[in-house]
Amino acid sequence: MGRMGFYFNMTTCIGCRTCQIACKDKNDLKIGTIFRQVRNFETGVFPTPGVYHYSGTCNHCANPKCVEGCPTRAMHVDADGTVQHDKTKCIGCRYCTWACPYGVPQFIEELGKVSKCDGCKDLRDQGATPVCVEACPMRALEWGELEELKAKHGSDITNDLPILPPSSTTNPSVLIKAKAIARQKDFRKKEI
Repeated sequence: MGRMGFYFNMTTCIGCRTCQIACKDKNDLKIGTIFRQVRNFETGVFPTPGVYHYSGTCNHCANPKCVEGCPTRAMHVDADGTVQHDKTKCIGCRYCTWACPYGVPQFIEELGKVSKCDGCKDLRDQGATPVCVEACPMRALEWGELEELKAKHGSDITNDLPILPPSSTTNPSVLIKAKAIARQKDFRKKEI
């Protein structure tokens, strides 16, 4: 099995947050904790403004900074290449939260520990797909082997966008079909 990851089609995403809600529900996350987050951006000026949405979660990076920063090895890379978290080893030091350039690991105050997206490992072990993928009404999300996703979706994919840290930092396992306006480095771009 090759390295696993997400494909996100920004051109079909409508920013409905169904993926975010499905993840929050499946993981029983309290207010303030989000593993998958949909962010909305506005760019350009009248008469040609543009809006796009980015649905992001753990990128299950090939060079995960959260794993490098974890002193107990609670954060680790699984056999399928996904970044997993062992709650029994976590001491709540938060080094992983500071090390991740994407801000993915979340400190859960009531547990005194960190948690994050695991790509719905429990469901995948049963042959299902992550809930965010299943929930998306626009089918903007897919999960699979990165090489298969690349072959399926062609060459017009990236994991480098001006709103994200450079992919060379962690080599994220996410492929994005981006809107043209999302690729532009525009000083008028703002999160809404």
